[in-house]
Amino acid sequence: MTRAPIDDTHFGGITVRQDGHARLEVSGEAIPHVVLERGPGAPVEPHTAIGTRDPAHLTLRIDGARADVRPAKGRLSRRSYRVDVEYGGVRYRLVPDSVPSSRLTRDGVHIGDFSCDGDVTVVAEWKEGSRIQPADAAIGYALASAFGTGGQPLWMMLVDAVSSALP
Repeated sequence: MTRAPIDDTHFGGITVRQDGHARLEVSGEAIPHVVLERGPGAPVEPHTAIGTRDPAHLTLRIDGARADVRPAKGRLSRRSYRVDVEYGGVRYRLVPDSVPSSRLTRDGVHIGDFSCDGDVTVVAEWKEGSRIQPADAAIGYALASAFGTGGQPLWMMLVDAVSSALP
């Protein structure tokens, strides 16, 4: 499945292609080529686009070079849905910060916000004044597409759980 073409404000046309829950690719003329793959035989989690949050079953390559990807387990808090990547000596983190979107940081500095509607479109809003690099965009789009964005706050999840338990 190829998602809707993305017109990034800094890097122009970007394409996200997904092969079921097994493989996701991000490409564009001005960004590095990213491939994220779920290993064969790994159990598929249908609510995660790439099929797993287990780092032992994921391989991330950026322009052919292996990068370290570590999604958290995804439990109750928004922070538990963070995804960390280390590439070229730089640490990236995508972490939900509102219901629809997630914040991308590079070495701890907030550089942009991503939102993904689940099936079609990924949108990046780059933080004004940030010096955005091509790898920032490639990694951000890949993580947002593969793991989704946003999350409910813990208090909202608790209210939902209590209300569904009441007769």
